[in-house]
This record gives sequence, structure tokens and C-alpha cells, in this order.
Amino acid sequence: MAGRRFMAPSATGTKLGSPTTSARFSSLRIAISLTIALAILSLPSNPAAFSDFSEWRFPLEIAGIALLASVFTGGAFTLLRGVIALLLAIMLLLKLADIGTGIAFQRPFNPYLDLKILTDGWNLLSGAVGVKEAAGIVCAGLLVWLLAAAVLYWSLGGFRHLTAGGRRKSALVSGIILLAGLAAFTVQDRGRRNLGVDVSAGPYLLNRVAMVKDSVADLERFEDELKQDPVRDGPHFSALAGTDVVLIFIESYGRSAIEDPRYATRIHGRLSSMEGELEAAGLQARSGWLTSSTVGGMSWLAHGTLLSGLWINNQARYDRMITSERPSLNSLFRASGWRTAAVMPAITLDWPEAGYFGYDSVHAAAGLGYGGKPFNWITMPDQYTLSAFERLERQGRDRPGDKPVMAEIALISSHAPWTPVPTLVDWERVGDGTVFDAQAESGDPPSVVWADPDRVRAQYIASIDYTLQTLGSYMAHYGRNTLFVLLGDHQPASIVTGEGASRDVPMHIVTGNPELLKRLDGWNWHEGMIPAKDTQVYRMDEFRRKFVESFD
Repeated sequence: MAGRRFMAPSATGTKLGSPTTSARFSSLRIAISLTIALAILSLPSNPAAFSDFSEWRFPLEIAGIALLASVFTGGAFTLLRGVIALLLAIMLLLKLADIGTGIAFQRPFNPYLDLKILTDGWNLLSGAVGVKEAAGIVCAGLLVWLLAAAVLYWSLGGFRHLTAGGRRKSALVSGIILLAGLAAFTVQDRGRRNLGVDVSAGPYLLNRVAMVKDSVADLERFEDELKQDPVRDGPHFSALAGTDVVLIFIESYGRSAIEDPRYATRIHGRLSSMEGELEAAGLQARSGWLTSSTVGGMSWLAHGTLLSGLWINNQARYDRMITSERPSLNSLFRASGWRTAAVMPAITLDWPEAGYFGYDSVHAAAGLGYGGKPFNWITMPDQYTLSAFERLERQGRDRPGDKPVMAEIALISSHAPWTPVPTLVDWERVGDGTVFDAQAESGDPPSVVWADPDRVRAQYIASIDYTLQTLGSYMAHYGRNTLFVLLGDHQPASIVTGEGASRDVPMHIVTGNPELLKRLDGWNWHEGMIPAKDTQVYRMDEFRRKFVESFD
């Protein structure tokens, strides 16, 4: 008939919007949803697992998702779809957080404790790669996560459009896979008879719930620990009467710097050189090991542990500690007649925690008078920090009746990103720090250094070498009538140490008074600046009690 038009068949014999095309599109959506679910369930939460996929197992939850989505319809399916998408999105977020804390702190992410350290994580990342680059990484990560969650939710909708026959077939196939997989999972022996299947989502999420419960219970145990203090009552330190005590934390100075074959030759040489320099100045040393309460970062946990005599291995314990009446080592010195000071070049904002520690004076970054340029994230080089301490706290104190000083100093030149690395200048030239400007503008930026893991490690050990060289020169110049306590706060991140490194850090106690060092004989520590491999190891929270008892 005139005017009538006919639609030509497609090449496949189906029309757009036909049942066959719709079924194929639904199948594609289902395939996408199961692929995303498989990727999330298989994603390792431990960074070390990315180098070895030989232990990969098929997650049986995939078959479970397909079975349930094939059986449920209507409102029940809508609820199931939302629950699956939400749980998998949460699991993906937690695993990404695990990877981040695993790289930085060599432990999994704790939802109860770690939300408070997001700011510090940002500071570390932006200091290592730059603010714009860090913002790009964070935004890209969030975008990928949101996109994965959205595509997962959308693609799960493919199950809704299956035909009745398609549902029965999908349910039958996924049910058989699930039953066979569960049977294999039940009889397999991971050590000798591994059948390649696993159930991971439930245990993983339950582990996070258990982690939160354990953290709450840990705080209850911590309340009891706060009440036990064998050295609370003073005064103390009669053996140190009239002696300045300078406690110096060396950022990221861990046992690996001394014993890892990649670094040992350089650092042994530096420590031997320091030993000769100290002996020429009439100083002697004892060295040993402490086990830090943290690794890779969160230095304040190590500071809190050493100074309070409590095991401060998470933020919740630290927050409770600073609101308690537990006297810090600084407070014990203050109550025993010392003037206490803190020198904190990394503190650039308000620091309310300082009130707990019992300092008579606090010299944060802005109060140290540095007029030079920063070394990327590092506000000032260690040599300037030590020079400023001498100027602010120890010059002109030869009058009768002046109190000795107990100072806590946190050196930061060996903090990431480890570029540029300062070099030592004559102490008389330090001045206001502008002498370091050329050094601050030298070397490659962090984005270049951190693109090469070998370069990162080389820069790290160069920064440790610089700090030790500076301390050797400093003690030789300013060591009269002083007891120095030098220690690392924690081991660096696993990119430097490798996986499985200990949490031990070196400690060196240096003085020109041999009678004081004799009081450490019971510690069984090594003479000189290089602790032996079998030198006695103490936990960092034991130091406060042992130090008080040794010098009472």
C-alpha cells in the first residue's frame, strides 16, 4: 500500500529493544557486576601480597551473590542489591585503607582508632609528593571508589531483567558452584591440600568488628595501667644533680639503619667516626636497643611511650594519657629541681598536648628564630635546631643557683621526603639559618625522588648519616656537664626496611662522667656507639622506670 513503510531486519535478525537484545544487555550487566565483586573480594589488603599471587583463591561469595540475586525479586531484590553494593563498597574502602596503613605503618587500618590520623596521613603524602600531586591522588582514589560502587549497584540490576528461565538457569549453575566450592573449602588443608577456594568477606568484615571491640576493651585495660606507677613519688635523679639532661629523638632512626646490609657499612662508619670524635672530647657512650610502640610514622606515640612509661601504641591510648595525671619523665625532672624545655621544630600549629608533659618552656617552629628556607616539609635542618636550643636554653647560665636543664628535642631532618639532605656547616656560621638557603634549594624535588624506590632508600640513609654527623659534632662542642640520651622514634616505612623488619630502634647514652655510665651496667648495653646484634633489648615503655631507678 502507498505510504506504508517496513522496518528491515537487523543483521542478527533482532530489533533494538527486542527480548534477545535486552537479555544480552542484562547478561553484560551481570558479568560486569560479578567482575567488580570478584576484584573487590580478591584485592589483597596486605601490600606484601601484591608481589605474590600464588596464594590466590576463588572467593565463593561470587557464587552466593549470583544465587541470591537470581532467586530474589521485587522489593526483596531491591534491598538485596543495595546491601550487596554497600557491603562491597565498604570492603573496598577498608582494603584501600589497609593498603595505605600497611605501607605507612605496617599494620591494618583500625576504623575505631585511625580516623583521627587522616590529617597526619595527608601531611605525610603532601610532604612526599607535593600538595597538588597529593590532592590529585586523593581525589583520584575517591573517584575510583565512588565509580566502582556506582557501577556495581547499576550492574547488579541486570539480574532483575532475567527471564524466568534465565533465573532458573543462573540459580542452578551458581548453586552447584557454591555447593561444590563449600565442599572443597571444608575438606581442603591450606598446608597440604589446597583446592583453590576461599570464603573471605565474612571473616574480613567480622575481623573489623572484632578489632573495634578489642580497641574498646584495650582502653578499659589501659585505665588499670594508668594506676600502676612504681616511680611516681619523688624527688628523683640524685645522681644527676647539677647535670643537664638532653633527650633527643632522631626521626625514623631504626635498627635497620645499623643492621640492614644496604645501610650498615655507611652507618657503622659514621657511628665509629662519632665514637672517635666523642672520645677526643672526653665523652663516652653506651648503646642498646628499644622496641618502639609504632613504626613508619605517628612519632608522638613513641614519645608518649618513652616519657610516660606506658605502652602507647594507638591514638586512643595517647588521647587518654594526656588527660591523665600520670607524670611524664619531664614532669619527674621538673619536680626534682630541673628546668624543663621542649624543642619541637615540626610543631607549626597549636599544641595543647604540651600541657601534659610538664615543660617550663616550649620552643615550636615559630619560636626557634629560623630565618632560612624550609627543606620541603622539613621546617629547618637539625643543626639549626640544636644551635637554637643552645642559644635559647643554655647560653649564659653560669650564675650560681641556675637550675640544670632537662630538654626534649625532636630532630626532623631524617623525616620523609628525605630531600634535599642538609650538610654540616661550622657552628659559628649557623646564625639565623639563612646560611642553609642554598642547601634548601638543592637536589631533586620529592616527586622525582619518590618515583624510584632505590633513590628513596639512598636519600633516607643519607639523611640519617647527616643527623648522626651533626649530633657527633654537637656533642663534642657542647657536651660539658651533660648527659645525652639519643634514640630513634621508630623504624621507617617498609619501602626502606622491607617487609617483616623489627620495631627496634637504637639508643645511645653519652656523657663525660664515667660514674654515670657505671650506673647503666645492669642494663647490659654495649660500650661505644654501635650496639651489638645480641645487645639487650627493652620495650620503650620500660625506659622511664629503668632510667629513674638507675640515677636515683
